[in-house]
Amino acid sequence: MQQEKLEYRFFILSLVMVTLLFGYLLQSFFGVIFWSSVIGIMFHPLYSKLNSAFGSKPNLAAMTTLLICCVMVIVPTLLIVGSFFQEGARLYQKLDSGELDPGSYIEQIKSSFPIVQEFLGRFGIDLDNLKSRLAEGAIAGSRFLAENAVQLGQGTMAFFLQVGVFLYLSYFLLRDGPQIIAILIRALPLGDEREHLLFRKFSEVTRATIKGNLVVAAVQGFLGGLIFWFLGLPSPLLWGVVMTLLSLVPVVGAAIIWAPVALYLLASGSWTDGIILIAFGAGVIGLVDNLLRPVLVGRDTALPDYLVLLSTLGGFAMFGMSGFVMGPLVAALFLSFWEIFIREFNPSFDPHHLDAEKELEEWQGEDSKARDE
Repeated sequence: MQQEKLEYRFFILSLVMVTLLFGYLLQSFFGVIFWSSVIGIMFHPLYSKLNSAFGSKPNLAAMTTLLICCVMVIVPTLLIVGSFFQEGARLYQKLDSGELDPGSYIEQIKSSFPIVQEFLGRFGIDLDNLKSRLAEGAIAGSRFLAENAVQLGQGTMAFFLQVGVFLYLSYFLLRDGPQIIAILIRALPLGDEREHLLFRKFSEVTRATIKGNLVVAAVQGFLGGLIFWFLGLPSPLLWGVVMTLLSLVPVVGAAIIWAPVALYLLASGSWTDGIILIAFGAGVIGLVDNLLRPVLVGRDTALPDYLVLLSTLGGFAMFGMSGFVMGPLVAALFLSFWEIFIREFNPSFDPHHLDAEKELEEWQGEDSKARDE
């Protein structure tokens, strides 16, 4: 008996150590594995339909689905990213040569609208300090884009390796995704019901985040770049991509780009362009979120707005660009684990019928009675 316990404990210890070692081995590909899983989740309904149409030929269905995914998502994304870095390189050249001076734009707004300086001063924001920081940030950011544009143009081996692994892994996750999930459910010692709930939550939040955040942000960025191009503003593709990235962050949005530009246009005397940009930004770009998100997300699980904001910002800080999906996903799994805990260890508790004021009054009454005693 003692020998069996020792063997069991040593096996569990070995299992944990080998698992950690394998995770460490794959740490360079965590991003690739995650986004391959996202592709498997997002395109699995299409794979299932194609597999049925082809008469249960999973290899052909997975390959066709992956080709459609490449045409719809991967190739356009790579082209946009390449153009984005090239425009960033040109912007850096203009900033470095002095052809563009971000500080002059701030100075123009400051002289034309003194009320802006007074308003920002109430929040402790100094326009002169902001001008210097803006210039430094613009040069540093454009320099980063210029350096990466060179690397992207040279086509580094690491980049092609990542893309190759991504496509290869996506193919197998499309084809074997349900079997992998079944194996994980069988292997994990959490209980089948809990595991089904967690995997379902993972899929729901991933779909909701991609459809409700990425697609909406892409549409807002496209519209922002389109209006910049229509008004003849410089680097419309660059600023369109920047607005897309900022639209992924709740509360911030694309307005942090187009609003100051509109203010500068008004300050420089381009009243017509400034008014058009304000009207388009507020009336079209700003309404995209309210119009598209309910249609795209549907009945998928949604997190509270404040939790989406905190988890998205935390996700960016911890996981980089993948954080806009990983952050809300971690938050959703956190809520799911606590939901399971509450349901199993306090089954009488129903948060949907909780009267907070009544609970507070009862707690205050019990607390007062305890002090009197």
